[in-house]
Amino acid sequence: MGRRFKIHDIMKITLKGKTPVAPLPVLIVATYNDDGSTDAMNVAWGGQSGASNVTLHLSKNHRTTANLLKREAFTLSLATVDTLVMSDFFGITSGAKTDKITKAGVSVSRADEVDAPVIDAYPLTMECRVMQITDFEGEARVDAEIVRTHVDDSMLDEEGNIDFGKMRLISFDSQMNLYREVGAAVGKAFHDGRKLM
Repeated sequence: MGRRFKIHDIMKITLKGKTPVAPLPVLIVATYNDDGSTDAMNVAWGGQSGASNVTLHLSKNHRTTANLLKREAFTLSLATVDTLVMSDFFGITSGAKTDKITKAGVSVSRADEVDAPVIDAYPLTMECRVMQITDFEGEARVDAEIVRTHVDDSMLDEEGNIDFGKMRLISFDSQMNLYREVGAAVGKAFHDGRKLM
C-alpha cells in the first residue's frame, strides 16, 4: 500500500507500479497462418491512435506477431458481451497448440482489401494494413491503417452511424482481471462542457 495523504476532506493514497488506465478495449486480432488457416488473439494493449489508425503492443513470441510480420495485414474486431467467452478463449489458448477457430465453432470470411480473415461472429471488424512495426521495450509495436470496416446493419442508427450502445462492448479491467460492459451514454461530446464557458 502506498503513502496516505489528505487533500481537504478527501483521503487519497499514492500507488506505485500501477497503470489504472480505463476503459481498455478488448481487441481481437485475426491473421492467416502459413498454411492459410486462421489465427485469432485477444490483445490487451492497443487502441485507436489517429483518425484512421490503430496501434498494438504485441509480444514477439506470439504466432500472431509472426503472421503480421509476414503478411503485413490483420483484422481487428471489438469484443462484446455476446462474444465474451470466445474472446477470452482466444486470449488464454495458444494458436501453436490449438486450432482456435475450429474449437470456437465460428465461420470466417476473407477480408476484401487486406490479406487477413474476418471472424463473422463479431458485429464490428476493421481491415488493417500494417504501416510500421518497431521494437518497443522487447515487444513489437504495430502501427496500422484501417482501410475498411464491416459492421452488422443491426448496429447502425437511423442515419447509418455505428451505434456502440447497441453493440454491448466489453472492456478489460486490468486491475481486477475482469471484463466490464461499456455503459450507457451519459453526455454529449463537444457540447456539455459549454456550460462552463
